[in-house]
Amino acid sequence: MDRVRESSDEDVRNALKPRRTFSRKGENGVVLVVGGSWLYHGAPALAGMAAFRCGIDLVYIAVPEKIATAIRALSPNFIVLPLPDLKLTKGSARRLEKVLPEVDAAVVGPGLVPKDAETLNFLLKELLDRDIALVLDAAALIPDVLDVVRGKKVVLTPHAGEFRRVFGIELPRSAEERATHVREKASEYSLTILLKGPVDVISDGTEVVLNRTGTPAMTVGGTGDVLAGLTAGFLSKGARPIEAAVAAARVNGLAGERATVRLGYHIVASDLLDEIPQILKVYDAVVDS
Repeated sequence: MDRVRESSDEDVRNALKPRRTFSRKGENGVVLVVGGSWLYHGAPALAGMAAFRCGIDLVYIAVPEKIATAIRALSPNFIVLPLPDLKLTKGSARRLEKVLPEVDAAVVGPGLVPKDAETLNFLLKELLDRDIALVLDAAALIPDVLDVVRGKKVVLTPHAGEFRRVFGIELPRSAEERATHVREKASEYSLTILLKGPVDVISDGTEVVLNRTGTPAMTVGGTGDVLAGLTAGFLSKGARPIEAAVAAARVNGLAGERATVRLGYHIVASDLLDEIPQILKVYDAVVDS
């Protein structure tokens, strides 16, 4: 297959845009996370904190009011937006209109329970109409969204089961064989796909990148939420979808490797969050402007 390559440190450097000396709050990235449910309150928090660890300025987390206090208790850094319904409804989506002009990128899906596909598409259209770059994960990965996100600044982050749910394709085990299917679907819908697995496969329909960082310890729940948050963080700082997806996959895997060195096969997803700044700080740059 043409144009297949391995991820490298240069991918991280390209995605982590320099910070202006005289920048102000909000100019280094603002991310919105829409997710959470009565059962899953940790998922949106992990995504939000991972986005913060990219070096962005603000994270809004929109969750059902029932779990808003729990999210606030997890970190004082989040701006929590309580939504009135346990499931994502159009009424809940409309509650976000006031903050959308400030948002650069959004993660939709971690822990989320949409009322139905129509409601999910309503939210996605609201975000895309404002030129907000999107990361779709977990519950947002359904075939109904494909026509809405086609040709947009969107990254899908499925594992093999979610890829089958969205595209109806049972993937082979080989990363190289998977790459063919990922590139075909990314090209068909003109978006970026980050297929999670022992080897991550990322494609925008033209370029295909294999990422081999990571460890078997990362089967623990929540590492995918961290990955989604990292992707949104890079997007909010100005990276292109393919740049953001490749950098996020590489950094997420490296963070898992470092956590595993410390703790063996006994890590939890939040252990990755402490490793991310140590990985990214070597790429920090400031420009005078």
